[in-house]
Amino acid sequence: MSEESSCHNFVTATSCPLCHEELIINWQGDDIPYFGEVMHITARCDCSFRFADTIILAQRDPVRYELKIENSEDLHSRVVRSTSGTIRIPELGIDVEPGSISESYVTNIEGVLDRILNVVITATKWSVDDEEKHSRGLEIQKTLEEVIEGKGFLTVIIEDPFGNSAIISDKAKSYALSPEDSEQLKTGMIVFDMDSSEMELDASDSEHQLKE
Repeated sequence: MSEESSCHNFVTATSCPLCHEELIINWQGDDIPYFGEVMHITARCDCSFRFADTIILAQRDPVRYELKIENSEDLHSRVVRSTSGTIRIPELGIDVEPGSISESYVTNIEGVLDRILNVVITATKWSVDDEEKHSRGLEIQKTLEEVIEGKGFLTVIIEDPFGNSAIISDKAKSYALSPEDSEQLKTGMIVFDMDSSEMELDASDSEHQLKE
């Protein structure tokens, strides 16, 4: 490992917010083509607590990315979703908001839709006794499946008050969020205080919210 890469890979220690035992945090630098340097942060405790995030190292302002999915090529557009990122599909009334157990990931639009589809399938099964919600869930599943197969059209929006999420595509449009809009967004973040080795947990715990 080179000196440059080793300085971007290190570990720190704090206390687990659940069991208060020592928690090792792994920090790993990465360079995403056409986007820049990021830091992947992961932590796992024997008590089952887990945390993962991807932070863009360049200073960013609150941002909103929007991509209209119009063909199968759009499904390959790269996505960086941090724990502070909210994903919206307005045509389906779907919001995926960050919570205290949110994890970051780097994937593509198809991967994002797959994740949402899995959540919708589970929610639909839970609502089997509610005919209206069950029917709506099946409709959303069908639409998502068609878009994943390259046969439909949807809009994917990512909003991040810390600017740590993005859609990387020539077709993606980005907008600066106003302070008022950014304050309305949940963050789902765990804030590490490296001086005091303490953590502050975000109170939000709504990892997935499906709006009718």
